[in-house]
Amino acid sequence: MSARKVLVLNGPNLNLLGTREPEIYGSETLAQIEARLIEQGKGLGLDVECRQSNHEGQLVDWLHEARGQVHAVLLNAGAYTHTSIALLDAIKATQIKVIEVHLSDPETREPFRHLSYIGMAAVDCVKGLGAKSYEVALQRAAAL
Repeated sequence: MSARKVLVLNGPNLNLLGTREPEIYGSETLAQIEARLIEQGKGLGLDVECRQSNHEGQLVDWLHEARGQVHAVLLNAGAYTHTSIALLDAIKATQIKVIEVHLSDPETREPFRHLSYIGMAAVDCVKGLGAKSYEVALQRAAAL
């Protein structure tokens, strides 16, 4: 049996993890998180592919390309979580099972972070666990 594919998409500024506001986002780099997810995926029978972009349209394009090709998408859209109707529409249009991921808990932060357009179409959300949010989300993706 071939592994089911899970795409992990990270949005703006997540390439700066490890140095960007470590008191909020932790000290692990995105590369460290991704390496752990790929290994964890093997144990769950998942082929994990990770991508990051600071550009909204690129994230939309990747969702379009994933249509019919992946078991699920883990999406940390960063600030686009709170602003991107384009990502919301892409999730709805592609009918991909998306699990929203956040290192921090946006609902405990500034009021403008309380609204999640991604959450309006995602099948699940894991937040506030630091880098472990991704690991929990991958376990939930495996269970879908």
